[in-house]
Amino acid sequence: MSSRVSLRAAIAAALLVVACGSSAQSVPAKGTPPPIGINDSARPALPPDLADFAAYVDKARSTFGVPGIAVAIVKDGQVVMEQGFGDKTLDPKQPVDAHTLFAIASNTKAFTAAALQQLDEAGKLKMDDRVIDHLPWFRMSDPYVTHEMRIRDLLAHRSGLSLGAGDLLYWPPTSYSTKEVVERLKHVPIKNGFRSGYAYDNILFAVATLVIEQASGQSYADYIRTHLFQPVGMDESLIDKNDIKPGMNVATGYAKENFKNLKSVPPMAWSNDPGAGGIYASVHDLAKWMNVQLAGGALPQKDADGKAKRIFSEDSQRQMWTMLTPIKVGKPPIPELAPIMPNFYGYGESWFLSDYRGHRLAWHTGGWPGFVSRVTLVPEEHLGVVVLTNAESGAAFNSVTYRVLDAYLHPGQKTDWVAVYDKLVKKGEANADDSWAKHQKAREKNAKLDLPQASYAGTFQDPWYGNVIVSNEGGKLRMRFAHTKQLIGTMTPWQHSTFVVKWDDRTLNADAFATYTLDADGKITELRLQPISPLTDFSFDFQDLRLKPLDKDKASDE
Repeated sequence: MSSRVSLRAAIAAALLVVACGSSAQSVPAKGTPPPIGINDSARPALPPDLADFAAYVDKARSTFGVPGIAVAIVKDGQVVMEQGFGDKTLDPKQPVDAHTLFAIASNTKAFTAAALQQLDEAGKLKMDDRVIDHLPWFRMSDPYVTHEMRIRDLLAHRSGLSLGAGDLLYWPPTSYSTKEVVERLKHVPIKNGFRSGYAYDNILFAVATLVIEQASGQSYADYIRTHLFQPVGMDESLIDKNDIKPGMNVATGYAKENFKNLKSVPPMAWSNDPGAGGIYASVHDLAKWMNVQLAGGALPQKDADGKAKRIFSEDSQRQMWTMLTPIKVGKPPIPELAPIMPNFYGYGESWFLSDYRGHRLAWHTGGWPGFVSRVTLVPEEHLGVVVLTNAESGAAFNSVTYRVLDAYLHPGQKTDWVAVYDKLVKKGEANADDSWAKHQKAREKNAKLDLPQASYAGTFQDPWYGNVIVSNEGGKLRMRFAHTKQLIGTMTPWQHSTFVVKWDDRTLNADAFATYTLDADGKITELRLQPISPLTDFSFDFQDLRLKPLDKDKASDE
């Protein structure tokens, strides 16, 4: 089975590249200048090491199969560059520019954290309030965690949930509402200790979304527009794909069908978890956002006393950039990545925190069907770089980001990060191929199904997701997730009571093994799924499903 770098690999690569955290507080640099207007005509010159930057970005696009990339760099409160490279769409070909909108996915989380800090400053909540103080009906699967979960915990990936737990409630898009997603948390299994370690999740940002709405009296979208987009001047940004209108300057996302050929994917909206991801923005707007972050919340505008207006206080900035959850620093997967391995690594309030060759970083990545991105800030240098792409290649945004960081922080040291990440990608692909080869070797080639094929059909129910239907259609088994239109596929016998599920949408790259458990009498008692490829995105959390067969007369529309 051939493979490509999935969203999971993109995020994993990003985490290997700029790590973060320490238990010490992260404090914005003293004397940080407020950002100047983004339309200032007098822009600083690019460093000499970026004289060939356009050619370098094009090399990254070509190497990693990315149609379009947009980059913005800010330094000392000014915009050094904001530029598009390549194509925002391939059919017909249309160029990316600084105003092209991309899905920024989990880079949305920083906006959610800023909104909560604003509400804290306004006295409408406290970051250490219990979630049940604001959402009395909120429940986790553990009563202690339910009682002790604080608003700050929602932003820190330390709840005890496993990696990507509950993501199938909204990824791919489902028919659940945000409240229904959060209500189902009480059934999502907690596999680790509360606040004992790091495991990335999205579902608790749905809870944060509802907290913002309850405390503010506004929808999440209206709050973000009014209190963040408008004061910062992010006039081009949208809350999710539902705001996209025909004719807008929006990039098309691309994924590799069957891990091979690039194909456009339909826009995705997280209307049921907007606080986790879903904002569409341009590098033009995100340059403004980076400057405000680097200025500790200060805006370019002055108040009547000549002081900079703010969207949040310096104290709020310190809290967002203070490590809450340490993350283990591993060994570099290839020797060439050793120079970028951090000394400290962790997560604050919706920001990764780490160092790069002695410089403290605050950063985040975003992964989305057809889009991945990265925002990186170097607070003490008043430096920021954002890289947006319309394909699923973390290698692309990392190689571009590190070229920019090196040009400013280590002049004269021009590492070819494209070559380094190309080697990493090829290693990941080889490992995925090895994994598939092991499955094939372990397979009992002549094994027959334990039951007649039609016997495996039925409706199966998981406590947190709901129903998965297996139907016998024309001699083939078809699997359908009741609330997820894209998760429909054909089941092919593998061995005994295990099938391979191949989804009709081949850009998902999430084929799975489906294994039935039988009792002593040959009756089906459970259906379990697991991704086949190690490159499948972690948001396909099939492994957490506990699907039990329902009697036909008892089957509900869960």
